[in-house]
Amino acid sequence: MRFLSLFSGIEAASVAWGPLGWEPVAFSEVEPFPNAVLERHCPKVPNIGDITQITEADIAALGPIDIVVFGSPCQDLSVAGQRKGFQGERSHLFFHAMDVVRWAQRHGGCRWALWENVPGALSANRGADFGSVVGALAGLDDVETPKDGWGKEGAAVGNHGLVEWSVLDAQWFGVAQRRRRVFALADFGDWPNRPPVLLEPEGLRGDSAPSREPGERAAPTISARTKGGGGLGTDTECDGGLIPQGADCFNGEVTGQVSATLGVAGSPINSAGPQALVPFDTSQITSKTNRCQPRDGSPCHPLAAGAHAPAVAYGGNNTRGPIDVATACNANGGSGRMDFETETFPVHGMAVRRLTPREAERLQGFPDSYTAIPWRGKPASECPDGPRYKALGNSMAVPVVRWIGERIEAVQRIEADDGA
Repeated sequence: MRFLSLFSGIEAASVAWGPLGWEPVAFSEVEPFPNAVLERHCPKVPNIGDITQITEADIAALGPIDIVVFGSPCQDLSVAGQRKGFQGERSHLFFHAMDVVRWAQRHGGCRWALWENVPGALSANRGADFGSVVGALAGLDDVETPKDGWGKEGAAVGNHGLVEWSVLDAQWFGVAQRRRRVFALADFGDWPNRPPVLLEPEGLRGDSAPSREPGERAAPTISARTKGGGGLGTDTECDGGLIPQGADCFNGEVTGQVSATLGVAGSPINSAGPQALVPFDTSQITSKTNRCQPRDGSPCHPLAAGAHAPAVAYGGNNTRGPIDVATACNANGGSGRMDFETETFPVHGMAVRRLTPREAERLQGFPDSYTAIPWRGKPASECPDGPRYKALGNSMAVPVVRWIGERIEAVQRIEADDGA
């Protein structure tokens, strides 16, 4: 399988599909740091740059293309943005990507197109924007939003082919973060004679989501970040942890443990026994009246791509006394002091630190030190944290993309066996 990756970022698709033997024919990325990561890991793959400048001749020159994958910028679709939808200056890039898909069909025999975005895409402009996505991929005009909305999954058939879509959560694919994204897969080939790809029964996608008892939860919050690249962790999926509504999160009782991905080795406090980690978003800590979002026993807060790195609070030594969060958040090698205004935030019996870039890589399913590259005259060992957090927050979750690739391969094997 040969794939073309648009809005490539740090290439979750290549990391996911490389073990399957799939080959990237080209990337399209403009941001300096992700470009440097691509050059480090895939130096022989051409980067055709700004998607608005790509021509039909550029795509024709790439030869056969089996699938185009793209996670177009989502700021204008996310509930954290201004919800301008496809009228926004960034999300309209989707239509440039669709031009590339059509050229890949015409010149490269492209059968598949995979699009990824935030779940807010389903409701942007009262669902009209996702109707545009379905219409463009399937080949339909004037797609109307269903009365009850688009739901978490579905399918549509048009002049171009079949489109399946599904909201997939990375926490059920083997990583320790709650990251819901909508994937839409178009099949321009012989779709009537194959089983579904994305519409596999939920119980066969990996770990099934547990049933949750109803009860009071802290109100959902939205990350303060509203600008940057695609794939933001800034949706209402960032709901509150299992603490009484209105309770001070720093005094919430820690009862569970998170995946070993979030280990506390090297942390500034050592106390006897296991230490449960409570991930939350440091951007929520702006005053004493603002509550952060802990997750006692839940997967990590979704990685956002803004300046505020995710943090974890973990059980510390009660004899140490209150800890200033603004100081503790920089204890793990972070660059610069985060802006917490002039307030101090005591943490009773707990310590707070930022997630390390390596932990962020693991939360997205990347290899350790994947984003540690030589940067601006400094060696990889001194690569700054900021661009690494941003690039990882903008990326797709590797295990989810791999599962989709495996499903496509399974479908094609079935077709091959039936045609034998």
